[in-house]
Amino acid sequence: MFLNSPTKGRLSFEQMMEDMLQYITGLPSSSYKIIVGTDSQVARGHTQFITAVIIHRLGKGARYYYRKKSHRKIKSLRQKIFFETALSLELGGMVARRFAALGCEDFKVEIHIDAGTHGDTKDLIREVVGMVTGSGFRARIKPDAYGASSVADRHTK
Repeated sequence: MFLNSPTKGRLSFEQMMEDMLQYITGLPSSSYKIIVGTDSQVARGHTQFITAVIIHRLGKGARYYYRKKSHRKIKSLRQKIFFETALSLELGGMVARRFAALGCEDFKVEIHIDAGTHGDTKDLIREVVGMVTGSGFRARIKPDAYGASSVADRHTK
């Protein structure tokens, strides 16, 4: 699996994790949040999914990495939101397991869901939040889900 970094270019999952750890050890006295969010864009014959991994140094900036995945065209909003959430959970689980293996269990992964209380996605919130919290992660929805609605969205176009 490869991810892209705006500053480092194409990285393997291992290289991304190493870069994240270097970012943390660069200023260990800071507080950090690990965020994973996915957004999608329906194109001609397919749906483009972007999953972003963000390491937020609270009050002092952030770094992010993203993965593109193309899938057959998904017309159903419900199916699209569930697929976005599943992609975030997949990558979030990998990141969480790697941090745990490195002895960094205190870094909890937050999953940002591209759904909010206004609009067509409001009826899906309970289900997708349950899916995320049932998997052991903290869930955020719009307007607090900037990992999906801002960072990942930037690369869907």
